[in-house]
Amino acid sequence: MNNATSTSPTSFSPPSMRPLAVVTGASSGIGLELAGCCAGAGFDLVIAADRDLGAAEQRLKAAGAAVQSVQVDLATRAGVEALLGCVDGRPVDALLANAGQGLGHAFLDQPFDDIRHIIDTNITGTLYLIQRLGLRMRAQRRGRILITGSIAGFMPGTFQAVYNGSKAFIDSFSWALRNELKDSGVTVTCLMPGATDTDFFARADMLDTKVGASKHKDDPADVARTGFKAMMAGEGDVVAGLKNKLQVAAAAVTPSSMLAESHRKMAEPGSARK
Repeated sequence: MNNATSTSPTSFSPPSMRPLAVVTGASSGIGLELAGCCAGAGFDLVIAADRDLGAAEQRLKAAGAAVQSVQVDLATRAGVEALLGCVDGRPVDALLANAGQGLGHAFLDQPFDDIRHIIDTNITGTLYLIQRLGLRMRAQRRGRILITGSIAGFMPGTFQAVYNGSKAFIDSFSWALRNELKDSGVTVTCLMPGATDTDFFARADMLDTKVGASKHKDDPADVARTGFKAMMAGEGDVVAGLKNKLQVAAAAVTPSSMLAESHRKMAEPGSARK
């Protein structure tokens, strides 16, 4: 991974007896709502994202948590190391690895630097962080890991091929890691949302697509509550929302060629106007 610059982390109050949760992608959307769930459940927080976290930090402090935030690019080893430096030697009770990015348009038309950044954010940086903090959890024989995958991992992502492929990897990886840790005291849960009302589609340049323009996206607060509840219960995975559960069930019995064509209708540039 490439080197990265990061903003100086905010100051942190002296250690308390409250459990500590690390939440990535926490500046807005599902990540911020996950951090809010942690704060409401009595966790203190270290939060990270590649954008300003000032407003998120103030909201979470108002919920009663001690919060340290760091703005870093988690696609890079340096960014992950900066986050780990904020955690320092404190025991981590929960890791909510939510950072991720999308990328619209046809694969051959995407700049490869953009493709690489998606892979390094969604896979490489995520796995590096999970391994580093997972080692600590295994040593302390307790901990919860929540990984944000996606129902996109169940279908070929025409005009979103790299993103869907990265989520297929994450969805699969989470189950393998869970099995490896089954006798360790550490649980692994995969949260698999569908289209959610965040700025994901704007950042992925997909606002002109049928899925990006849809007014029927899920509420990120609902998605986060579903994932947090599953993590605390130690469940293996959870699909957020009934319609998404139905999509996953249908994907299991639908030929890949049909799934790819269906995804094309949702994600093709300009499809919002058709």
